[in-house]
Amino acid sequence: MDRLDHLEHLDRHLVEELAQVARETVREELREQSRKRRRTAVLYAASGAAALYAGGAVALAVGLALAIGLPGWAAALITAALLGAVAYLLRGAARSGHGPHAPHRVGAGTPPAAPGTPYPPVPGTPPMPRTPPDTPRRGA
Repeated sequence: MDRLDHLEHLDRHLVEELAQVARETVREELREQSRKRRRTAVLYAASGAAALYAGGAVALAVGLALAIGLPGWAAALITAALLGAVAYLLRGAARSGHGPHAPHRVGAGTPPAAPGTPYPPVPGTPPMPRTPPDTPRRGA
């Protein structure tokens, strides 16, 4: 009996040790993945900032080019209107779902009733249960 108690203690100790090794391994893997994702996020943020400044420089160049033949206020107003139109078109493209991903499919490959519909339409009549052709139906 004493021998079995000792083996039970060893089993418990082994399980605790394996759990500790597994936790450390998972923790280290998560650290490595988060380090890679953090680096990717920083690079995306830097590219976004550079694109923002590039867009500002283009807007300034358009404004200055228009200011050659127009008063400064008119050139600035036209530039602002152009930037507003571009923003509106980009927002519309983002809302319509024209992106790199495939269109969403519902159920047996049927698309949703309307864009933006979160659920498929409810059928007018409940579906009948499928039964083999040789099985008699209830009530028949």
